[in-house]
Amino acid sequence: MLIFINLFDKTESYEEWLSSVTLNSNPKTVNESWVVTDTFFAIRKSDNKIIGIIDLRHTLNEFLSDLGNCGYSVRPSERKKGYATEMLYQLLQVAKEAEMKVLHISVEKENTASIKVIKNNGGVYERSFSFENKTADIYRIVL
Repeated sequence: MLIFINLFDKTESYEEWLSSVTLNSNPKTVNESWVVTDTFFAIRKSDNKIIGIIDLRHTLNEFLSDLGNCGYSVRPSERKKGYATEMLYQLLQVAKEAEMKVLHISVEKENTASIKVIKNNGGVYERSFSFENKTADIYRIVL
């Protein structure tokens, strides 16, 4: 499905993923089933190691209305070290610069680590929804 074109684990190669991410960062070339999205790698300065990835979806289409404006992931060996909190904090600054007023983020109910990251960045519970037979919550961060 084209909707998932930005997800690295849904593509055949890094080159394919990079091409789609690059195209989707520009309003003139964004895939018609996606939205303009900025994608960032989190790189640790001390050793230039990629720690995680985070993206900012500038708008929401019907599909993304439950999934939100942001998705992020931290390398499993680097979790519980504060990286996700810092990544989201920095992304909020980018969203402010883009003149966004609010960010919506979804998280599965049992993902307590991610809920903590969102709350540490000012996230407030808004509502719950079901996706792929799992219950998830939407949090709102006012910018």
